[in-house]
Amino acid sequence: MKPFQFIRPDSADTALDAISAENAKFMGGGTNLVDLMKLQVETPDSVVDIHRIDMGGFSETEESGLRIGADVTNTALANHPKVRKDYRVLSEALLSGATAQLRNRATTGGNFLQRTRCYYFMDTTRPCNKREPGSGCAALDGPSRIHAILGASDHCIATHPSDMAVAMAALDAQLHTRKPGGENRTIAATELHRLPGDTPNIETVLDSDELIESVTLPQPIGGTHIYRKVRDRSSYAFALVSAALVLKIHDGKIETVRLALGGVAHKPWRAAKAEKCLAGAEANDENFRAAAEAELADANSKGDQTFKIELTKRTIVAALSEAADRENAA
Repeated sequence: MKPFQFIRPDSADTALDAISAENAKFMGGGTNLVDLMKLQVETPDSVVDIHRIDMGGFSETEESGLRIGADVTNTALANHPKVRKDYRVLSEALLSGATAQLRNRATTGGNFLQRTRCYYFMDTTRPCNKREPGSGCAALDGPSRIHAILGASDHCIATHPSDMAVAMAALDAQLHTRKPGGENRTIAATELHRLPGDTPNIETVLDSDELIESVTLPQPIGGTHIYRKVRDRSSYAFALVSAALVLKIHDGKIETVRLALGGVAHKPWRAAKAEKCLAGAEANDENFRAAAEAELADANSKGDQTFKIELTKRTIVAALSEAADRENAA
């Protein structure tokens, strides 16, 4: 590991002062950053450890939503009573990821910002435009079964690995950030990550000196919540495809649907086309299949991930069918 300066600030202000140094990185739980530093993928000169800064924990918003401090661990978030009751898709997503030990350490803010597990990104002997802009994308001509089928480009076909961020996208969560000088802004979870285009090394809309301080979930909408994760083994594996779904049915018709996909794109993918097809429609398998077809109409395979197109359609239909059965039984 490359030598680096380790800074442990006692407040957000001092953390923001420290991050302004050249080639500095924030570290929350460190569950991703430390691994990448060991591989020489990340080589910061300074690491600013923020996990001891108090970012407010949990509090209910005026609209009966939930504010979550960026330092809240994945374990605490998954097991919070209001999350389990009102935002169950988020709890299910978190509990499907990693191991209990990692969830005990990983933070809400850090989970959004974890980087891809693309084989070629993690291997510094192979070209990767995300790691070294302009060097090429080895995944285009190599094994690529875990890679993107939506929103990819000729410069990068990597996928975002988070489960939590997929559920946050389905729930219309918002992130609240802070920059040096006290400047604040609010970013929709669906708008945080960028598609690769010709600059896959720029992964989010955050500035380098911008700190995620909290995340808010909107007023609960009820309905049935499902997180469906398809992977190569039943634990400690990233999603080949995942679906975060909130579905509410009234008199046999879909009243509310929110759907986001994981494992298929460079960012958590809000399935807007599928949602449009389903809004107000009869809750039946024919309409579920039509929605899945609409969402995957522009899917593209650049290697051996072709199977993921059909797998994603089936995952969408399976999640919708399960949620509909639960809604009708309620």
